[in-house]
Amino acid sequence: MSSPQQRLSQVSSHFTSGGKKGVAAITEKHPDDIVVTCSLRTALTKGGKGGFKDTAAADLLAGVFKGVIDRSGIDPKVVEDVAVGSVLAPGGGATEFRAAALVAGFPESTAVKSLNRQCSSGLQAIVDIANAIKSGMIEVGIGAGVESMSSQYGPGAVTEFSELLESHPESANCKVPMGVLSEQMAKDRNISRTVQDAFAASSYQKAVKAQKAGLFNEEIIPLQVKWTDPKTGEEKTITVKADDGIRDGITPESLGKIRPAFAKDGSIHAGNASQISDGAAAVLLMKRSTAERLGQKIIGKYVAASVVGVKPLLMGIGPWKAIPVALEKAGITKDEVDIYEINEAFASQCVWCVNELGLPQEKINPKGGAIAFGHPLGCTGARQISTLLTELKRTNKKVGVTSMCVGTGMGMAAVWVAE
Repeated sequence: MSSPQQRLSQVSSHFTSGGKKGVAAITEKHPDDIVVTCSLRTALTKGGKGGFKDTAAADLLAGVFKGVIDRSGIDPKVVEDVAVGSVLAPGGGATEFRAAALVAGFPESTAVKSLNRQCSSGLQAIVDIANAIKSGMIEVGIGAGVESMSSQYGPGAVTEFSELLESHPESANCKVPMGVLSEQMAKDRNISRTVQDAFAASSYQKAVKAQKAGLFNEEIIPLQVKWTDPKTGEEKTITVKADDGIRDGITPESLGKIRPAFAKDGSIHAGNASQISDGAAAVLLMKRSTAERLGQKIIGKYVAASVVGVKPLLMGIGPWKAIPVALEKAGITKDEVDIYEINEAFASQCVWCVNELGLPQEKINPKGGAIAFGHPLGCTGARQISTLLTELKRTNKKVGVTSMCVGTGMGMAAVWVAE
C-alpha cells in the first residue's frame, strides 16, 4: 500500500499552482499533456462466421494503421514507435506487426513492438506509448490492439504447465479456463442468472439502439477484405463497416432459454458472456505542444492508468481493484467520472464489479459492450478508447474510465478526458 506522500506525488502533475483539484485539474490544458489526436477501430466481427473470418490479424492491423494516417493527416515519418497488444498471435505477432506497419505506409524508421497482457493488451500498448512520450524517449507514437480469434483461438493458445508450475496451488490456478472460474465466482458471490441475463440483454439493447442511430460510425474505419462464403465456397470481396455480432430482439427471457456452458446447473452461457470475435484498433498519441506544432486536432487526453493483481481464480474482480487506483492517481472521485467503459468479459463479473464499486448503471457502457459486439482479446483495450471518446464528445461530457479484468488474475484501468 502506498504512503500518503507517494500517493500525493503520483497525482501532483494534475495539481496546478492555482491549487485546482479533481476534474478542474485534469481538464486544464498544459503543453506536456499526453493527448490523443486520432482513435479508431475496425468493426468487430463474429469469430469463425463474420466479415473478418478469413482476414489475418496483421491485415486488420494494417487497415487501422492506414486509417490513422488518412484520418489524422499525420506524416508517417514523425511516428517513432508503435506498440501492439495481441494475445493469441504465434511469436507474439512481432514479425507480422512490423510488416503491417510497413505495408500501411510507415517508413523503416518507425519501430514496432508487440506485447501481451492478455485482455488488457491493447490498453497496455497505449499506456506504454504514453509513458515513452512522457519520459522523452519518443515524441509521437501509436498504441494499438488486434486479434483474429477466428484463426488463433482454441486449446493451443495455452501451453502445458511444467511440474514446477503445477505443484504450486496459485500457479496452477492460472490455467483454469475463464468460463469455469467465472462460473464458480458467480456462485461464490451470489450473482444470479436472472441478474446476469438482465445485464446481458441490456448490453444488446443499448448496442442495437446505438448502431441504428449510427453512433459507432465515427469510430469505425471500413475495411475491404476477401471473404469465403461458407455455403458456396465462393470467395468474395466485401466491405466490413459494422459490428456483426449485435442482435436485435434480445431479452432476459430469450437469454433464459440458453443452456449453461460450463456446468449443468450453471448460470453462464453464450448469451451472457463476451463474444469470440475479430478486430483491431489504434490510438495516435503525442504531447499537446507537439500536436499544436504539427497541426493535429486533439480529441482527448490520457490522464493516468493502473494495473493490479488479484487471485487467479478471482480474475473477474480486476476492475473493482484497478479502477479506484487509477482514480486516485488522477486525483478524482468515482462520482466525477461521466462514462465507464468496463469490459463485459462475463456479465457475472461486470455486474459484481459495478455493484461493489457503487457505480450508476447509466454510466456503464452506454453503447453496449463485449457481450453485444465482441471481445477480440488484444484489441479491446484500444477499442474502448475510440468508443469512449466519441460518446463523451457526442454527449458533451468530459471524463471517462476504461477498464477490464485480465486473465490469470489482474485488472487494468485508465482515466481519459475528452476535448
